Amino acid sequence: MTTDSPTPDTGAELLPIATTARTRAALRTLIRPDRGLALTGIGILVAATAVGLLVQPLLGRIVDIVADGRPAGDLTLPVVLLVAVAVVQGLTTTLGLTRIARLGETVLARLRERFVERALNLPADRLERAGAGDLTARVTGDVARVAEAVRSALPEMARSVLAILLTLGALALLDVRFLLAALLAVPVQLLTARWYVRRALTLYADQRVANGAQQQQLLETIGGAVTVRGHRLEEQHTERSAGRSRKAVDLTMRSVNLVLGFYGRLHIAEYIGLAAVLIAGFWLVRDGAVSIGTATAAALYFHSLFGPVNAALVLLDDAQSAAAGLARLVGVTDLADQPEPAAGKPAAGKAAAGKAAPASVPRQRIASSEAAVTVHAVSHAYGPGRPVLHEVSLTLEPGEHVALVGTSGAGKSTLARIVAGVQQPTSGTVTGPAGTGSAAAGAGEHPVVLVTQEVHVFTGTLAEDLRLARPDASDADLRTALATVHALDWAEALPDGLATVVGEGGHRLDPARAQQLALARLVLADPALAVLDEATAEAGSAGARVLERSAEAALAGRTALVVAHRLTQAVAADRVVVLEAGRVVESGPHDELRDADGPYAALWRAWSGSRTTAPHP
Repeated sequence: MTTDSPTPDTGAELLPIATTARTRAALRTLIRPDRGLALTGIGILVAATAVGLLVQPLLGRIVDIVADGRPAGDLTLPVVLLVAVAVVQGLTTTLGLTRIARLGETVLARLRERFVERALNLPADRLERAGAGDLTARVTGDVARVAEAVRSALPEMARSVLAILLTLGALALLDVRFLLAALLAVPVQLLTARWYVRRALTLYADQRVANGAQQQQLLETIGGAVTVRGHRLEEQHTERSAGRSRKAVDLTMRSVNLVLGFYGRLHIAEYIGLAAVLIAGFWLVRDGAVSIGTATAAALYFHSLFGPVNAALVLLDDAQSAAAGLARLVGVTDLADQPEPAAGKPAAGKAAAGKAAPASVPRQRIASSEAAVTVHAVSHAYGPGRPVLHEVSLTLEPGEHVALVGTSGAGKSTLARIVAGVQQPTSGTVTGPAGTGSAAAGAGEHPVVLVTQEVHVFTGTLAEDLRLARPDASDADLRTALATVHALDWAEALPDGLATVVGEGGHRLDPARAQQLALARLVLADPALAVLDEATAEAGSAGARVLERSAEAALAGRTALVVAHRLTQAVAADRVVVLEAGRVVESGPHDELRDADGPYAALWRAWSGSRTTAPHP
């Protein structure tokens, strides 16, 4: 179960945060495969702590020997035993902490893998509503905070809790009245812990949200710097950044004051407990109930509790911070677990398979059992009152190239993402050949590959970047794919050919070459269905023809849905589908629609007229 996270003043709908119960359940699931390692590590730490508790009685024995005026030789045995205790405790503590640390790192790695896997499968529209800052803050700051807690707080917390429990038991063995005296500090400590925890969890969660909002604002301001300067919006964006920074700083200062108050209360508890133990020791020694050495051991036991108790309570700071971060990470993984409409099945309560298409949707070809893709009565909305698609029906036959055209905001990219399987429709069905859902894109017998205008060049060699699409591809396969999209000449002309490092910090590829790289990946993946969403838009007029030739070659022999940035792509397609306000208003070959004097003809006249006057056709 998750709850919606607080929404900052960014207009973004942040990703959810898991409840405390759900976070604990997720943590148990992560630890379950390594229960043996956890039990072994804790068992070794128990033994190490128990051995360490022999130090105080041995010191008390030394006090008794001195107080009784015994020979110096009587000190040999307790001193030798102290050395032995130190060696054994050091070895066992190291072994136990090593196993606990290994457990923590294993669980952390499992959490990271699960988070990345689920984050990559989140619906695209959900990520767009949240904004890049929220997800970036979780994958960086929250993962780092959980990692820090696993590497330092978890081993120390385990050791401290064991030391507290066993030391209290040792006090009871000396004399139960020492234990009762020591327990006078517990109410103050418990009230301190309760006071802190009740304030810390909410405060740290708000701090994470504020940091995410601050990061989102910085990303938007820096990413849109050209637009900001062009519209003289520097002052407004600076004030927004400053406002969100002030909020983050205010929350940080509140957390600092919280920690200072926490420490102050702990010091009061230490004073109460130590004073009570010393007074109890005085009365017991005076009455002859215990020796001076035993009273000394009791005082040393309580003093030795300062470190573990303070560490355990102070680690609540790290624990609360890590818990807030873990809840945000689990919120993302649970969001990916929420059921989506299954491909090939109608969405709940919507568009049954046999329902006829509405009258506003032109009649499409009847889908055969071998149709590459059948879209039936698909609708989609980005939140209440924001419909983008209205019961769109469409069929792509095997090997057919279909061009989607329409004005900006018509729903072309949304439909393309739904067909590619990276986004689920609000209602309706998307099925592939023999009922295979295209939502399973990239896996199974009929994979789908989506290429958009926003192409990422991964850091690494050009060959490694290409092999993301097919890890077992040989160098000859890579060259063939590059040659197919007319990119082999420039690839081999790079400083180190296919071994040239590209991406962040490497050789820079211009937008046209980056897009050819993406098309070469498509060729290597060799999908049955390819979806291109304005994949030639970033090239500009100069590189448009080159990219269109590359795209045409990459799509040869496969079914394709192309969101056309230029109508030359529509001319080359087998069929053109025109979207207006989320509805299919025309469908047919280019020549037929051009002569029909409908919406497509108007688009064609506007586009061809602009090409007539353009200096670069």
